[in-house]
Amino acid sequence: MTQIPTLENERVLLSPLTLDNYESLLPIAKEKDLIYYSPSDISTPEKLRTYVLTAIEGYQNNDTLPFIIYDKLNGQYAGSTRFGLINWKNLVLHIGWTWIGGNFQGTGLNQHVKFLMLKYAFESLDFEKVEFRIDERNQKSRKAVEKIGGQLEGILRRDVLLKDGFRRNTCCYGILKSEWSDIKDQHFKSF
Repeated sequence: MTQIPTLENERVLLSPLTLDNYESLLPIAKEKDLIYYSPSDISTPEKLRTYVLTAIEGYQNNDTLPFIIYDKLNGQYAGSTRFGLINWKNLVLHIGWTWIGGNFQGTGLNQHVKFLMLKYAFESLDFEKVEFRIDERNQKSRKAVEKIGGQLEGILRRDVLLKDGFRRNTCCYGILKSEWSDIKDQHFKSF
């Protein structure tokens, strides 16, 4: 089983999400519509704990690496993210399950998170592809992935059932290892 790394730069610290630290996220998890486009529910302390237990179970099954996000600039925990659906044979994984509190959105924090994760996936794990799956209606997240070089590869129609009963269309974005050097130079020069 791969250890969950600690990833860090001057702006952000990504460390393993555990039952010992998840309670730091309780104030953020209560924000209204924070994960509106997700099939998950983190709206109560119990639901957040279940969410974390699911992430930990995925880690124990060797198909997720969950992180808690700490904004070093503000000295506060800001949210959570993870590598998921890790396919060790084909060297493909997803970056997702990302939620960041409203006070941290639009501050550049998410771009630092994605940089550290992409760098680790391509340069440490030596994976061939990173994928992102986003609700077609979530323009904010789609633009964020496009801004860092993600290419829209297709749309899965009505493939995810959300907690309100809506069946979403999922936009599939990808970045290839062969594209990483150029993407790093174009989108992450100052990192």
